Amino acid sequence: MSRYDNLINGQWTAAATYSPNTNPSDLSDVVGDYAQGDAQDVQAAVAAAVAAFPAWSTSGIQARSDALDKIGSEILARKEELGELLAREEGKTRPEAIGEVGRAGQIFKFFAGECLRLSGETVPSVRPGIGVEITREPIGVVGLITPWNFPIAIPAWKIAPALAFGNCVVLKPADLVPGSAWALADIIHRSGIPAGVFNLVMGRGRVIGEALVNHPGVAAISFTGSVGVGRGIAEACVKSGKKVQLEMGGKNPQIVLDDADLNQAVELSAQSGFYSTGQRCTASSRLIVTDKIYPAFIEALQARMAKIKVGDARAAGTDMGPVVSQAQLEQDLSYVEIAKAEGARLAAGGSRVACHTGSGKDGFYMAPTLFVDTEAGMRINREEVFGPVASVIRVKDYDEALAVSNDTPFGLSAGIATTSLKYATHFKRHSQAGMVMVNLPTAGVDYHVPFGGRKGSSYGPREQGRYAQEFYTTVKTAYTLA
Repeated sequence: MSRYDNLINGQWTAAATYSPNTNPSDLSDVVGDYAQGDAQDVQAAVAAAVAAFPAWSTSGIQARSDALDKIGSEILARKEELGELLAREEGKTRPEAIGEVGRAGQIFKFFAGECLRLSGETVPSVRPGIGVEITREPIGVVGLITPWNFPIAIPAWKIAPALAFGNCVVLKPADLVPGSAWALADIIHRSGIPAGVFNLVMGRGRVIGEALVNHPGVAAISFTGSVGVGRGIAEACVKSGKKVQLEMGGKNPQIVLDDADLNQAVELSAQSGFYSTGQRCTASSRLIVTDKIYPAFIEALQARMAKIKVGDARAAGTDMGPVVSQAQLEQDLSYVEIAKAEGARLAAGGSRVACHTGSGKDGFYMAPTLFVDTEAGMRINREEVFGPVASVIRVKDYDEALAVSNDTPFGLSAGIATTSLKYATHFKRHSQAGMVMVNLPTAGVDYHVPFGGRKGSSYGPREQGRYAQEFYTTVKTAYTLA
């Protein structure tokens, strides 16, 4: 079995212990043994990043751009291989995994360009004979804590802007899926960037994450994960004066109005709710459907769900892979029981299933699950399940649909299916979400535009696109006497 070390100060560094990375499609398949770092590893990684920061932060922008472009090119050249690894360790289907790897490569190439586009302002002072320059500078050492559901794309959209704008990085990937992060770290390591600029420390969140958040040498933390952990990180960062960026939960609504194209509405609802096994923060788990189309929509969605093949993520013909872990599967199934107890009607799924390929592989497979005739106040409609579970809420009209869609502590993504320009325009303005989709799945965003939400979903500046500079840089105002 191969062992995979941490990357600290440009060297692959052994850890005291290692943990197996298991394929959720086939529990007998171990991807490799990955380092389980400790607080001392974090200390060493941060020290290396602090030492590398003065030279890297003032280095030529062309060198930074070339390094990021090289990283992006290698990712794209190896997207089939890396997609296979991602599907193997995380459980999303091979086509989805390859698409995610492609997105990671494009992100690095986008920020290779952003290195060259960072701009400032020169403005006159209100005082005669004085000039004013407004510029952006890197903030220092950034700790990046990433989740398991997008094990290469989310690290990419944090690492790339951090490096592009002259920061140094310590990455702590999710403990469930270290393989894709390690492969990305290896590509970055071989890109020619100086030792200490990028560091990888794998291990448990309560060990590595806490050490990063509490380290005085870390200037900022960017975190994607659960609401509870995110709030704890925010509190700790505020106390120590660190800059903080959080992407957390979602309970995303998908409205289907009476005038919607039924086939389109069903397809985008299926894509949003069940693909990637529903394990996307932008997944639509609340389907809000108006009266007249409700019966036809339920019938058509049940028929569409019956065609979803659940199985090995890497097998041809698989539409939905396994749940990522035993703990996540147990959580998903527990919400099925909660929904039943609250009076929701189970219309499809609701149980663990066998692999559709008939291979006999033991994996964390769950049927796509649908509850109907639910009430907005039920826990199934208030709390994030993070699995292939969706519920339908019946409403009388658009106004009630809008009110129900906004009645949530979250505000990441929201969708509407309608042929009405009036309702589409009104929803785009009045939806209390950071991202709004009209006749499109709620899951699926571009790499060159901002990503983020409102309310309990996000905190701090947006990620991705040129808006990433708001987090990864600080503004300086300089005055000069002519």
